[in-house]
Amino acid sequence: MVTEPVRILVVGGGYVGMYTALHLQRKLKPELKRGAVEIVVISPDPYMTYQPFLPEAAAGSISPRHVVVPLRRVLDKCRVIVGEVRSVDHAKRTASFTTLATVEEGAGPLDITYDELVLAPGSISRTLPVPGLADYGIGFKTVEEAIGLRNHVIEQMDIASSTRDPAVRDAALTFVFVGGGYAGVEALGELEDMARYAARYYHNVKAEDMKWILVEASGRILPEVGPEMGKYTVSQLRKRNIDVRLETRLDSCEDRVAVLDDGARFPTRTVVWTAGVKPHPLLAATDLPLTERGRLKCTAELAVDGAPHAWGAGDAAAVPDVTADEPGKECAPNAQHAVRQAKVLGDNIAASVRKQPLKEYAHKYVGSVASLGLHKGVAHVYGRKLKGYPAWFMHRVYHLSRVPTLNRKSRVLAEWILSGLFKREIVSLGSLEHPRAEFELAAGGERPKESR
Repeated sequence: MVTEPVRILVVGGGYVGMYTALHLQRKLKPELKRGAVEIVVISPDPYMTYQPFLPEAAAGSISPRHVVVPLRRVLDKCRVIVGEVRSVDHAKRTASFTTLATVEEGAGPLDITYDELVLAPGSISRTLPVPGLADYGIGFKTVEEAIGLRNHVIEQMDIASSTRDPAVRDAALTFVFVGGGYAGVEALGELEDMARYAARYYHNVKAEDMKWILVEASGRILPEVGPEMGKYTVSQLRKRNIDVRLETRLDSCEDRVAVLDDGARFPTRTVVWTAGVKPHPLLAATDLPLTERGRLKCTAELAVDGAPHAWGAGDAAAVPDVTADEPGKECAPNAQHAVRQAKVLGDNIAASVRKQPLKEYAHKYVGSVASLGLHKGVAHVYGRKLKGYPAWFMHRVYHLSRVPTLNRKSRVLAEWILSGLFKREIVSLGSLEHPRAEFELAAGGERPKESR
């Protein structure tokens, strides 16, 4: 009698999805070899993005292709499906998903059954109903957005250098970043550094002509590195003539004018939105228990509470922090926990398949590092506070050790060495966003209008 293999369905190809599948294919190697287990990964993208490197990719320190890890190469023992899961019926152990092929065929969603479910779709940008944000805002969560923002910043410098209209020039050289967390501060720091360097190659644009504004609703930035390092970061950004506005909100960005709730108005062609994330909407399309904030309610073993054979970790999951002093505290939804949770999750799923006991996830948060541009950074690790070059160096060493595969580690390290020996690249490849534009123009069409 032939028995069906145990199918482990991994939804999402981010930190948790990729690392869990990677750990499972190593842990369950004998079962995979004899066909007793099948691992299926469904992800909207065929790659995992190492998000801590997005600011450096935007600044041109790292090539975009080295910020991503191809899932099919790394997960060679898994079945990888590029598609999007639309809903999950865990009572029936069924997930519905779509792919590019289903769209082309005009067919509806496909169904896939599973025995074990890993739900790790990650998070999406948390937006607010700010007038004009949907029309003019730029996100910073994907490699496409990071490279698009780099191209956009250089294009604004080109506009400023060639226009005769002072109002257009002023708006082009004003850059507003909303959100004082990691993404906002690191993106602002790296891009301001890049733009200041690029300005030396423009005959009529100087670094002091540009306005860089950071808007944060709370009273501090980078809360992960502690109050002292947060204040230090504010002072360092202000020394670079970056306008840091705490306890301030963006009221509107209609008609390319950023209006703040303190009454300030900035004509600008660049509004970068990095004001937090929220759970992926897929979680609401399942029959699994969620917390008030919309995340999966999980146990310390990373199992979904009250839903046997369902698992979660990372941004999508509310996991109890068993190392915390106060009861009821949850693990922070960051990369440090996600990567470590994925390893325990892989162990526990393998143990579940083999009918072995599970173990709890326990990791005490060791601290945080953040880059503020080339040779500039802050860090609070194991109680020690670092700033400037040592913190920047620690930031690079830590993330180089965490980026997956020796292939990517080697490529990133080589690029860092080369960027230290040679000058920065300051080329805008904005035409990549409209690759058919020239052909369409030659064929009698019109050149696409600027979308930002």
